[in-house]
Amino acid sequence: MRLGMFMMPLHPEGRPMHAYLAEDTEKALLLEKLGFDELFVGEHFSAATEPFPSPLMFMASLLPQTERLVFGSGVINAPLRHPAMIAAEAAQFDHMSKGRFILGIGSGSTPTDIQMMDVSTDPRERGMMLIDSIQMIQKIWASDPPYDIQGKYWKTTITDSINKPLGFGALPKPYRKGGPPIVIPCSSPDSPTVKAAAKHGLGVISSALLSTEGLANHWQMYRKGCQEAGLAADGSNWRICRSILVAATDEEARARAFGAESGYRHFFGHMHKVMSQLGRLGTLKTRPDMRDDEVTVDTFIEQRLTYGSSRTVLAKLTALRKTAGPFGSLLLTAVDWAGPNAAWERESLTRLMEEVVPELRAQTAAAA
Repeated sequence: MRLGMFMMPLHPEGRPMHAYLAEDTEKALLLEKLGFDELFVGEHFSAATEPFPSPLMFMASLLPQTERLVFGSGVINAPLRHPAMIAAEAAQFDHMSKGRFILGIGSGSTPTDIQMMDVSTDPRERGMMLIDSIQMIQKIWASDPPYDIQGKYWKTTITDSINKPLGFGALPKPYRKGGPPIVIPCSSPDSPTVKAAAKHGLGVISSALLSTEGLANHWQMYRKGCQEAGLAADGSNWRICRSILVAATDEEARARAFGAESGYRHFFGHMHKVMSQLGRLGTLKTRPDMRDDEVTVDTFIEQRLTYGSSRTVLAKLTALRKTAGPFGSLLLTAVDWAGPNAAWERESLTRLMEEVVPELRAQTAAAA
């Protein structure tokens, strides 16, 4: 079982971008030092709270400083750009990293990014654009010029303008034959994207906002999609995101989770606002008759944050894997390091890697 981090990255507004970049660089190098396997970094053009327009550019700056980490885009928003551009940039990063790359690609959900690029607000249509984009990217990687690839939303044509003596006309191929692995994020129970990814042999990243039942639903849908396509359902292609806080004792972990200075309170407080304004609080309700005002930030933290001592967190993660399914990668959500949170998250990541993960991996191997 691999261990990684999904860095949105979420920060409070007010600091300059270079301060956010410096903090997240320091965090990424800590992951490398501790022995983490993967780091996914988000893409947002018009969100001051998640201010990274180019995850590839940020991750490229980390390549000379790391040897172990595999980098993933978390994610490139397919409807916002031409598939040929994504294919070429991903191929370049695959070469720069010597294969330490996973192409995370999605349909996009930031309303201002969608409006900026004049993209459909219908999530179903953006979902179709996503599949169209992935298929075109894969065809580009698998073929040589001339190109005449016709999709529903885009086309890639390089025919009459080819000039072989000048080297004009060839799109770059990735470092690895066939290209880097492709994964798609999925955030809703019963998401049709899960089954679509499975049918096309792609990986899935299940959101940290999903309940345990929602995760189990994703695994069942992924299995069904694989079966319908005649493929074997492999848990190594399934990544789940979780918010995890480890401290010396259960009491200390709870205080750090719910305190006024807590980075987790900031994370879940922000996501509570997002879910409220998007009309999605229903996914956080524990019973059908639960009122919206009963879904508080505190109840949100209690439901979605795995916190406690090393022993407690190990027990919770063991139970999660038994209930949700055989996920191959566990991706932690990152929190802002303001105030005491830098020290708290450093301790949490260290305890997780040294005191929890070895036993969790031993259990995983035994179950396999």
